Amino acid sequence: MIDFRSDTVTRPTPEMREAMASAEVGDDVYGDDPTVNSLEAYAAERLGFEAALFTATGTQANLLAIMSHCGRGDEYLCGQSAHNYKYEGGGAAVLGSVQPQPIENEPDGSIDLEKARAAIKADDFHFAVTRLLSLENTIGGKVLPLEYQAQARAFCDEHGLLLHLDGARIFNAAVKSNCDVTGITRHYDSVSVCLSKGLGAPVGSLLLGSESFIKRATRLRKMVGGGMRQAGILAAAGRIALEKGPLRLLEDHENAEYLSNGLAKIPELEVNPASTQTNIVYARCKAGQASQLKDDLAEQGILITAGDPIRFVTHQDVSREDVDTLLTAIRQFYPS
Repeated sequence: MIDFRSDTVTRPTPEMREAMASAEVGDDVYGDDPTVNSLEAYAAERLGFEAALFTATGTQANLLAIMSHCGRGDEYLCGQSAHNYKYEGGGAAVLGSVQPQPIENEPDGSIDLEKARAAIKADDFHFAVTRLLSLENTIGGKVLPLEYQAQARAFCDEHGLLLHLDGARIFNAAVKSNCDVTGITRHYDSVSVCLSKGLGAPVGSLLLGSESFIKRATRLRKMVGGGMRQAGILAAAGRIALEKGPLRLLEDHENAEYLSNGLAKIPELEVNPASTQTNIVYARCKAGQASQLKDDLAEQGILITAGDPIRFVTHQDVSREDVDTLLTAIRQFYPS
């Protein structure tokens, strides 16, 4: 099968499988799994933070971040399209009693800081206390400008807010921004990073921040059932993903650009190649046949998610030849 549904579908490389099989392990809940400890120490140094925490998922990492920054009855500001608001089961509200205050995302994925300013609650017991601004980079495949992120940092400093980044695909953002990842992370109090998307690990994410912040997050991780015992088996693959995964992301971006340009030549699809910045491509089916297209492609061993628009994601298990196979199949579905 050729799978364009998401970069979460990547399979561990032979090198990862070998490392997992031979990983030195301990009990991570006791803090004595050497492979987990090594991954966390490396990640903290690589991304410019005091400490890091290995988590099962990006959803868990974001939840721990919000709950570590905010108390019961507090509030965090986020985008209307933010993953930690829209796609994570309302965890911050359900489990942390933290109120989200969504703000409509701008076309480039950012949050208008003047709208964020207006959303900050007054010091009045009628209101939740606004504690945190949460951004996402990349968001829908779009990259937040470096200048905007610096402005967001200054905004939070001015208003006494903390700043979290859902950086599930932060290395895609760094590649597109032509900067080291620390050029992005330096603006944030905390960052979550997914190891199992474009970086290619089978499982896991990281949460990064100060030592005191990570200490709180570690306690909360145990509370929500995130203690994974001999997790070094997973961390071994995560270390390879973090070290080597970023080096090949440009290939995913180039394949996405190639796909976007190819889809734009199919009259039945509405595609804007200029909007493809990283590894995610959107195409709208003008005739509303996304479900039929999905079924047709599945019969040929190609997986997509039928939506409006359709989202195609390139990753390490998708080659240029696979993209050509997809384009040929879609052209055949729409006979001229």
